Amino acid sequence: MTELVHYAVDGAVATVTLDSPHNRNALSRQLVTELAARLAEAEADAAVLVVLLRSSGRVFCSGADLSEASSGGMEEGTRAIVALQRAIVASAKAYVVEVAGPVRAGGIGLVAAADVAVVSEEATFALTEVKLGLAAAIISLTVHHRMTPRAAALATLGGEVFGGAEAAAGGLVTKAVPGDALADEVAAVCASLATGAAQGIRESKRVLNRDLLARIDAHGEELAELSTRLFASEEAREAMTAFLSRKR
Repeated sequence: MTELVHYAVDGAVATVTLDSPHNRNALSRQLVTELAARLAEAEADAAVLVVLLRSSGRVFCSGADLSEASSGGMEEGTRAIVALQRAIVASAKAYVVEVAGPVRAGGIGLVAAADVAVVSEEATFALTEVKLGLAAAIISLTVHHRMTPRAAALATLGGEVFGGAEAAAGGLVTKAVPGDALADEVAAVCASLATGAAQGIRESKRVLNRDLLARIDAHGEELAELSTRLFASEEAREAMTAFLSRKR
């Protein structure tokens, strides 16, 4: 089986790279399982202070794997994505996410879970769930914590595409920079964060993310159940089938 998530360490920075181009880094069972394992590997390494989450190509993540969602239950999958968000939020490491291009639906939950999100001005975002009879339920745990209420309402109810500058203005990401400056900006942010002491980073994250972690623990199960129920609904199954047919 081809590895979909790569892991490398350079000094105090671990880089986790999504590399599933055949489905635009969709959150398939395999990718989610491998991603969880890589995050756990970084967490267990005392020498790692910063974790960089990125993709091998321009597409960061296309959201749920609709081919799996339309043909099987999503109960395990929704809980696994909640667990991924929690792992990032609760981690003792500083998380940076780099987004060069499109990110959709469930992938936006990973962006919002990270402590720092640096994106290209050319990156695009969309909470497309509403178009498929779904709701941005499990990712609302992190997304609604980051975005301003007005920006979150427009993005969630409209499901339309918005750019990197809009994502920064709405609070979803930390900063948007020109595409040709993205790699250097991310490297500078990681290097800066890596100057922190392990205890300082750990305890600072505990303070910063206390409310967000409580939110995940209080509502994660309820929202996973809602998401699972919506994926299983006739309306959503019809919409997903139609969407997949258009892609073929």
